[in-house]
Amino acid sequence: MDRIAIIGCGGSGKSTVARQLAQILDVPLTHLDAIFYDEQWSPLPQEEFAAKQEKLVTGERWIIEGNYAGTLPIRLAAADTVIFLDLPAATCLWGIAQRRRRYRGGQHQADGVYDRITWNFVRYILNYRRTMRPRVQTLIQEHGPHIRLISLTSRRQANQLIERMRQQAQPMT
Repeated sequence: MDRIAIIGCGGSGKSTVARQLAQILDVPLTHLDAIFYDEQWSPLPQEEFAAKQEKLVTGERWIIEGNYAGTLPIRLAAADTVIFLDLPAATCLWGIAQRRRRYRGGQHQADGVYDRITWNFVRYILNYRRTMRPRVQTLIQEHGPHIRLISLTSRRQANQLIERMRQQAQPMT
């Protein structure tokens, strides 16, 4: 696992899993929200956003965290592993509630947290599995036949993956 794309619904734990894996594997981490939004929540033009990702994926080792289905093919073409956090809407809503409690909203680049909760975002989370998941699955099939796909459907599975990676990274004594 040298080039890892982490995708999933908002509140699924992408940033947390990405931070932990980056630390365990000693791999550079990019949070796509940090590229897409500026301090005033203004989005980067799509062409610039895509160009920045094209440059990022040329690296030998990386973890890139974020959904952004419009540019997902860029990451899929270069990734060797995709971790898809496919958690239920209730779990994701709980995740954004916990994030709000912890960070009190706003942007926290060091942690990859861009906490801006709107009704559109809540609707997106509620409809993710019905509308976005099929699109993401199609993109993975079309642009990532070479990748190792790790689908996680619970926080427990995500924690187990992190623990396995941590154990594998430990030197044998």
